[in-house]
Amino acid sequence: MAATPFGTAAAASVWGTALAYIAPRALQPLTIPQMTIWGLNGLAALDPDLSTTLQGNQIVLYGPEQMILAVPAPAPDDAQGWGQAAAQLASAAYAASPALQQAGTQGVITSFFDELFNHFDPYSRYEPPMQAAQEQLMVTGLAGTGVNFGRQGNNVVIASVTAGSPAENAGLTAGSVVLQVDGRPVYPGEISRLNDSSNGIYGTTTTLQLQDPAGGDAPQDVPLTRAFIPPETVFRETAPAPGVLALKISGFNKGTGNQFSSALADAMAAQQPPTGLLLDLRGNRGGVLRQAVLVADSLLQTGAIVQAAGRDVDADQSFNAEGADLTSGIKIVVLVDGQTASAAEILAAALADNRRAVVVGSETLGKGLVQTVTTLPDGGELFVTWSRVLAPRGWPLQTLGVMPQVCTSLGPAGLQTELNALSKGQNLMAPTLAQARAIRAPASVDTILAVRDACPADTGSDEDFAAAGYLFNDQNAYQAALLQ
Repeated sequence: MAATPFGTAAAASVWGTALAYIAPRALQPLTIPQMTIWGLNGLAALDPDLSTTLQGNQIVLYGPEQMILAVPAPAPDDAQGWGQAAAQLASAAYAASPALQQAGTQGVITSFFDELFNHFDPYSRYEPPMQAAQEQLMVTGLAGTGVNFGRQGNNVVIASVTAGSPAENAGLTAGSVVLQVDGRPVYPGEISRLNDSSNGIYGTTTTLQLQDPAGGDAPQDVPLTRAFIPPETVFRETAPAPGVLALKISGFNKGTGNQFSSALADAMAAQQPPTGLLLDLRGNRGGVLRQAVLVADSLLQTGAIVQAAGRDVDADQSFNAEGADLTSGIKIVVLVDGQTASAAEILAAALADNRRAVVVGSETLGKGLVQTVTTLPDGGELFVTWSRVLAPRGWPLQTLGVMPQVCTSLGPAGLQTELNALSKGQNLMAPTLAQARAIRAPASVDTILAVRDACPADTGSDEDFAAAGYLFNDQNAYQAALLQ
């Protein structure tokens, strides 16, 4: 069977668009010709008999023991021209290579980017259309109503309502009895089907007929128009001490800020509001930077939250607190570990540097680079690192990570020694913290590793909760642990 023809026009459009996007934005200045040659080396990753070189004013493709094709090199700043030239060469290589034919057009396009980004930082990347769609779904969420159905005796009821959803906006609350969905009576045996059918095409409408749980009122029809609902990222946990609200933030998507402020507002409005807040960021790999900023802003009255600086003027950003501490100044402890990264590190650093929280755990991952994202003509997405993140006190998060004020990765005995010293007003981590906060970019890897070794990155453990409980119960220890 004949191989499917190579999509020359599609590859030219994708690569040309990508090169034009990357050139002015990449953190390090790179030429379009150099990036194209790097990308074309991706052909050799699929078929080692192929190679591409720039010889004078020509781009030359070689196969085993012979030249396959030579094309004129476009002007150095002609991104579309270089994309077209690369596609011409790839098409010729495709015709001569069964390995490329097996990979298909999408495989060749992806291999171009894989090889190109081997020369960048670990976070710049290309996501093919299918993967990009899946990633986007994780960020935006499914289109749904936000109603979660459950069973109560012989009735179908609203078990819970997702924050920021059409159901919450319509004023629906847990406990209401559901009589019908879209005019069809519902029964407790079909809870699973009802929850599945709650999701659907964006903009479509479903109608619930509800009976007030107290009875008495006539059933009410409530239409709900499906909208994108980000997955839940904020969860309540068991508190480490009496009076403490413990919230786990698993990631930062477009709904995290609203979910967090909603959970916090509900707790603060209770008859006995919390006297302390535990933020568990362990295992949080980050996500949408703006959402981490919103969470920090809801806990800070004043002060810088984060700065980002890059080569492109549009990459420069500065976020500051706007005076809305929703907790009225209660104690805050933040838990981190070696898997805490990116936006989660930004939140931890902002609260620590502003003396608003004590960070407990181990050194974090150290992802302090920001990516700009664009959609390419094939539906894939391009992530290009374009700025460095600086904490409020000016130190870089990249590689360095966040040094906790209370280190739990040195073992139970080491932690107990720290806590005993804190209760007496002495922070044994102070010299290391001062070192970490004094580092400025660019810093050598050796310098950074020497600091990180004082509290090695580790996975979270029960020691973190034990330390947090100690700090909530001992005012002297908590004050001593705050950054000076």
